[in-house]
Amino acid sequence: MVLTTEKTYKDSCCDNSRADEAPRELKPTPPRNEFFSTWGPSIFSFVMLVLGLVGEYFFHISQFSDLPGLAWYAVAYLPVGLPVLVKGWKSILKGDVFTEFFLMGIATLGAFAIGEYPEAVAVMLFYTIGESLQHKAVSRARKNIQALLDMRPDLAHVHRKGNVIPVSPEAVAVGETIEVKAGERVPLDGIMVTEHGSFNPAAITGESRPITRRKEGEVLAGMINLDSLVLLKVIRPFQESSLSKIFKAIQEAASRKAKPEQFIRKFARIYTPIVTFMAIGLALLPYFWVDDYQFREWLYRALVFLVISCPCALVISIPLGYFGGIGAASRNGILFKGSNYLDLITKVNTVVMDKTGTLTKGVFEVQKVHASDTPHADWLALAASLESKSSHPIAKAITSFAKKTNKPVFLPQKLQEVSGKGLTGLVEGHKVVVGNAVLMRDNGIHTESETDHESSTIIHVAVDEKYCGRIIIADEIKQDTQQAIGDLRKTGIKSIFLFSGDRDAVTQALVKELKLDKGYGDLLPEQKVARLEALKRAKDRTVAFVGDGINDGPVLALADVGIAMGGMGSDLAIETADVVIQTDQPSKIAVAMRIGKATKAIVWQNISMAFGVKLLVLVLGAGGIAGMWEAVFADVGVALLAILNAVRINKHF
Repeated sequence: MVLTTEKTYKDSCCDNSRADEAPRELKPTPPRNEFFSTWGPSIFSFVMLVLGLVGEYFFHISQFSDLPGLAWYAVAYLPVGLPVLVKGWKSILKGDVFTEFFLMGIATLGAFAIGEYPEAVAVMLFYTIGESLQHKAVSRARKNIQALLDMRPDLAHVHRKGNVIPVSPEAVAVGETIEVKAGERVPLDGIMVTEHGSFNPAAITGESRPITRRKEGEVLAGMINLDSLVLLKVIRPFQESSLSKIFKAIQEAASRKAKPEQFIRKFARIYTPIVTFMAIGLALLPYFWVDDYQFREWLYRALVFLVISCPCALVISIPLGYFGGIGAASRNGILFKGSNYLDLITKVNTVVMDKTGTLTKGVFEVQKVHASDTPHADWLALAASLESKSSHPIAKAITSFAKKTNKPVFLPQKLQEVSGKGLTGLVEGHKVVVGNAVLMRDNGIHTESETDHESSTIIHVAVDEKYCGRIIIADEIKQDTQQAIGDLRKTGIKSIFLFSGDRDAVTQALVKELKLDKGYGDLLPEQKVARLEALKRAKDRTVAFVGDGINDGPVLALADVGIAMGGMGSDLAIETADVVIQTDQPSKIAVAMRIGKATKAIVWQNISMAFGVKLLVLVLGAGGIAGMWEAVFADVGVALLAILNAVRINKHF
């Protein structure tokens, strides 16, 4: 599947009547054996043009200036000129007169009318060659996105009634079991039924390093199975899979245009008829004040003026610049949901970040274990046994730690959960209490140290009403978090804040460790919104919020640019965000900003170059100094230079 606008860039350069339509699917790119159907007309016209010029200027064949010459150059003109004339005529029938095809057709037919046969052929020939090269440049620039879109699996092999049946992924229901062979792409999100498997997640995260998934582990659509055959239980319909969300994000990116892109498309619709009437005026008005007025001379200047005035370089290269930026970002595991966000992210000067899942892994681990002076010999094993029946992340951390340290895990005889405090129960005949300091006080147990200001989660353990020790649990900081903060500072971010629902003591400890500007803990979702609104009241602030949880949805929507961690983030956060970091790496935030700035710089370079060169050659053409050859450079040449400049972004990221 190839996603593009309804018209290819080649066909829509200045035909703006449908420039803002939503994207749809097109047929795949033509195979290589169609080379001659693309380049054949240009090669034929080029050979005819060269033979005509050689005959006229080297062998001085006089007939080339008469009717035989007209016929010769007409044959050279038709292969490249007729398709353009047909497109121009079809556009006129649809009510869209002032297109690039109209300008090129009038200019070259006018050149024939005044006897400038070689120049007429040359203008249309180089225009056609330029369009073909532009189309090739566009294809190369969108190669990354096409590769992403072309990866959608056509079939899913589902187990039904003892048979393996190949069906469309859309036809597989949640709960069904599918099999994926080695080398195949996973068609649907699912959890492992097989004991283990290795996968390449590059299509989803941008990282090609293989990952291992064990039984009950989640596997996302788009990953490639690197191991032997695996079985997956489908957990989401295809329309809600990770792969479909990427398709949707790219489709949205095609329809959400940046301000410069919107301006240029509107500008071209006004600019093209204006220059057409200016060319008519240039041909006719000098009659009233030029003493030796010659219609043929001024008509030639007007035709040159028309060729120069085509806004092709602007209309093609600017969208291509943004398209290249979106492609470069996707290759780095970053999804922009529109070129407007590529533009907006360059203005961000304040970044607000969530803690858990954004700066930290969101996985609790036991950091330290402190035993009392006279603990029960098996106090840690008894605590882990009680926690083994809980699904809380802290309970899982304690149980996992016990297994790593080879502690035995027993089956609790009794278990009671005390909401917000911890667990009590009976294990191996011992009364065990595991929880926070409040739960200890409720059970008349004195803890050995005051922990109100500790910057980690503290779990106390008592056995048979005797205090045995405490377990310190913390959420581990991601490997690239420090780098992320440093990179953001280098990109010019003035302020970095931390908003967290975790304890304020934990939040402030992380603020100090990462050297952030300020942090706020113990925040409910509505309190995060209030804090962000207070930041946005400052007129000089453009705020980006980075988060991953369901509770981050409101602030992601409120921020000028919402950035979601898409690997482990909630569906709500991903849907609400404007930019999605598929790798869950906070360091990619700065990469996204650099891509945005590089894209914006290239777009404005193209605007300046196109306007500057065209204005200069327009003035020279109106004054009779520049001819058709200069006009060809000002149109096709500048367009190619702008496109080559636009595709540079793919070389840098």
